[in-house]
Amino acid sequence: MSRNPSEISMVIITRKDLKLSAGKLAAQASHAAVNCALTARKLKPTLLEEWRNTGSRKIVCQVSNLEEMKRMYGEARTLGLVSEMISDAGKTEIPSGTITVLGLGPGPRRLIDALTKDLPLL
Repeated sequence: MSRNPSEISMVIITRKDLKLSAGKLAAQASHAAVNCALTARKLKPTLLEEWRNTGSRKIVCQVSNLEEMKRMYGEARTLGLVSEMISDAGKTEIPSGTITVLGLGPGPRRLIDALTKDLPLL
């Protein structure tokens, strides 16, 4: 069943409390997008291909802190969404193992939006 391109989405959620530089944040968001795509390739290949062929929609939002991010991760897993938490290697700005971003999707936009609709955009 083919969907409208806007029906498939990926959301990258960052932590406001870390105050990462623009470059560090871009790198961490990239890690999340790649990891989500690789996971989707294994678990939901048809959805991944459809997402890639319809513009690869991505939105970047933020949460206040790690606790809020972990809650979002748990809810995403419960909904069956591809979800990847990214932790840093600790070579530049923050300690090794610091969880920096959460990637959700690609997945049905209605599910992802229901989970993230109240988050501010970055």
